[in-house]
Amino acid sequence: MPRPDAGAPAQADQLLPDAEADVRPSAQGAAARRALLAHPVLLLVGIVLASLNMRAALASVSPLVGEISGSFGLSSTASSLVTSVPVLFLGVGALAAPWPARRFGTEPVLLGALLLLGAGVLVRVLPSPYALYGGGVLVGTAIALLNVLMPGLIKRDFPDRAASMTSLYTGAMIAGATVAAAASVPLERAFGGSWEASLAFWSLLAAVAAVAWLPQVLIARGRTGHEVRVAAASAGSGRGVWRSALAWQVTLFMGLQSLWTYVLIAWMPTIFTDHGMSASTAGVLFAFNNLIQVAGAFLVPLLAGRMRGQRPLVVLVTSLVGAGYVGLMLAPVAGAWLWSAVLGVGQGGAVGLALTLIVLRSGDAPTAARLSGMAQTVGYLLAAAGPLAAGAVHEATGGWTVPIALVLCVCAAALVVGLLAARDRKV
Repeated sequence: MPRPDAGAPAQADQLLPDAEADVRPSAQGAAARRALLAHPVLLLVGIVLASLNMRAALASVSPLVGEISGSFGLSSTASSLVTSVPVLFLGVGALAAPWPARRFGTEPVLLGALLLLGAGVLVRVLPSPYALYGGGVLVGTAIALLNVLMPGLIKRDFPDRAASMTSLYTGAMIAGATVAAAASVPLERAFGGSWEASLAFWSLLAAVAAVAWLPQVLIARGRTGHEVRVAAASAGSGRGVWRSALAWQVTLFMGLQSLWTYVLIAWMPTIFTDHGMSASTAGVLFAFNNLIQVAGAFLVPLLAGRMRGQRPLVVLVTSLVGAGYVGLMLAPVAGAWLWSAVLGVGQGGAVGLALTLIVLRSGDAPTAARLSGMAQTVGYLLAAAGPLAAGAVHEATGGWTVPIALVLCVCAAALVVGLLAARDRKV
């Protein structure tokens, strides 16, 4: 295979995973899409607002885990479920997401996902631990729909600007997480010490995004029922992906890097506060960690698209994350800003690399869609075990040394499977 040149990113754009990969619009559906694209500002605003919601509801919880646990008398293990349950349903929802997109179209399902997200955020703050976890189910399912549908929407409506649009939505996603993490504790104080009001505030962001998508649903309504299914676009490729060793290597890298990230999302502020840091400072550090991820998420995919194999990048991102975790183990407060920065670059680079490997290891768009579904489903199901296991081990040992040591083992495993996934091969 020839070495990718400067045109490689553009070629990769053609393989962006698409939840509607097996359907093709009829004349009526194409006309409705042209009508939608006649309002690009409205579409861009909708994409940005939806993307802001894709991590905010998750990141807003972590700085308040201590208060939430105290309100319900939760153990460390039970507290970890507050973040593990949504991550679990990121995987379950990813498995189910393509069906409603094919049946009803992307715009209505995106609107429904935003409404479901807002409802889940509100359910989560009801005065019951069951509602806390039930709301997490709704939040995780809604974000899973957004995760799966957004790349396909961009591929469909901005085929010539997919790279820049992908940067826009990923940047907005990280910005939403950063603002939510930084604002959670100040909002709690502003609302008189109510963590419930602080969390519920983020339902407003989902509501605003839903309002922005409503006109697009009305404009695109002509698409519904006008799709033509592309029979056997790759009829056996769905089964083939699940039987491919390379697909499993890509999937495991996706899952392991998600695991170490969601352990941090769940427990980073708690690790700092358990070592004497104030909750507000821990929240700011957590927000800083999210912000720094932008650098890695932007640069690593650009480098990956210009390389024949991505093994040096696998070594780089896993080493950065491993070094950051070692810092959290040895000097969590003294080096807090440094560890947050190192982890942030590594986390952002790892997720960017994982998503890019899905594209680069796929030979066509239908394969990319199926590999994306496999990687997100299995990956997030695997990642959901991270916060739960870390909380259980912390409760059993009374400290963070052993949980962090176990995450370092995850980093080693990610290095091994990542080196295999980064070879210049196709599923």
